[in-house]
Amino acid sequence: MGMMRSTNESKLTGFILLGFSDYPQLQKVLFVVILILYLLTIFGNTTIILVSRLESKLHTPMYFFLSHLSFLDICFTSSVIPQLLVNLWNPLKNITYGGCVVQLYVSLALGSTECVLLAVMSYDRYIAVCRPLHYTVLMHPHLCMALASLAWLSGVVTTLVQSTLTLQLRFCGHRQVDHFICEVPVLIRLACVDTTFNEAELFVASIIFLIVPVSIILVSYGYIAQAVLRIKSASGRKKAFGTCSSHLMVVIIFYGTIIFMYLQPAKSRSKNQGKFVSLFYTVVTPMLNPLIYTLRNKEVKWALKKVLEKIL
Repeated sequence: MGMMRSTNESKLTGFILLGFSDYPQLQKVLFVVILILYLLTIFGNTTIILVSRLESKLHTPMYFFLSHLSFLDICFTSSVIPQLLVNLWNPLKNITYGGCVVQLYVSLALGSTECVLLAVMSYDRYIAVCRPLHYTVLMHPHLCMALASLAWLSGVVTTLVQSTLTLQLRFCGHRQVDHFICEVPVLIRLACVDTTFNEAELFVASIIFLIVPVSIILVSYGYIAQAVLRIKSASGRKKAFGTCSSHLMVVIIFYGTIIFMYLQPAKSRSKNQGKFVSLFYTVVTPMLNPLIYTLRNKEVKWALKKVLEKIL
């Protein structure tokens, strides 16, 4: 009865997201930096979406998927950063139980969707480089829509399973979450019961949504590297490499931090290390995506210039 009462207490009173309370002198600085990065994320990704829609020359599979990635990043950061900013400014650092549940479901769904979408984008680059003559036939609009839908559906399914299982755990009145976001590894660590099954399920899900997509990406880029090396002209190799380098940079940054966070046992993670790693893939990576794709992509820069000329 006492355990049930303590569990219900967490549901009634919510949680306290300690975040960066160990660094009080750093919180106001983080508030300013994260706010700027968030605004840049919204602006940059919105620009990618608008340019991809307004410029007819960008109505290709690559930019179709890139628009989905930008929309994902806007939604993902918006599910995490506003609450983080409130907690950095507010000394109370409370989040309601319902708010934590919503954040858990939404952020996990969007993060899982992005894992699959990046693998889909690598397949698109493989077809573009290795089978250019058949590109428009193979990557037809119906297939692109199906692949994008698969990515979104997989994210929804995994959050319904993982988040629901995590919320079945008893927290025994433990309200202090030593993190800035409600996510699965953190809540597993907060539980006061045996979490072996949850950790095993999290590990399996991590294999499916991290290792499998990374393997697909590595195989795709292996074939791409072979195809690029067979191109005789230096300009042709440079162009082929340019179409893939932006995506590869995003993949390395995104998967590197996620794998570091999710493929460790929940009980063995360093709390401060986990916070800063999570801060990187929730705040920094979504801001970098539009910068990487625009600064390293002549088509996007040309289209952006053309759209601005029309507006002005």
